[in-house]
Amino acid sequence: MTEPSISTPIEINAIKKMLPHRYPFLLIDRVIAYTLEPKRTLTATKNVTINEPFFTGHFPDDPIMPGVLILESMAQACGLLANVAKAMSKPGADVYYLVKIDKAKFNRKVIPGDQLVLEVEQTRLMRGLGQYVCCATVNGQRTASCEILCAENQ
Repeated sequence: MTEPSISTPIEINAIKKMLPHRYPFLLIDRVIAYTLEPKRTLTATKNVTINEPFFTGHFPDDPIMPGVLILESMAQACGLLANVAKAMSKPGADVYYLVKIDKAKFNRKVIPGDQLVLEVEQTRLMRGLGQYVCCATVNGQRTASCEILCAENQ
């Protein structure tokens, strides 16, 4: 018997089944790739447009995506990876909560018209806690990176 799989790309309607977030806080538009062996990784995208509600108040004359929302988009990618991995063994999505962010670093601005590429790798899973290394890029240039710890809702 072969293991079930989720085909890529994973589009927005499937993403909404795996994440509890909704507009304006759903910050993932598409999952373009994932692996479960030998490493658990996921690559997702967020298309940044001038219509984002945060641009009206976050440096309106020089709109940039808030760093905390870049971190949140990486955390949502971690939740998607956890749910994709879990979907192979059990149907239905679980909620994962952000527990801790370490080593956050910002390298360049994210502006309207950019496509944020989010790459996450699960480095550890123990007792419902997942540890992830995350990187966000635009056009191949690093915009932000961090380590994230998420907890499964028990």
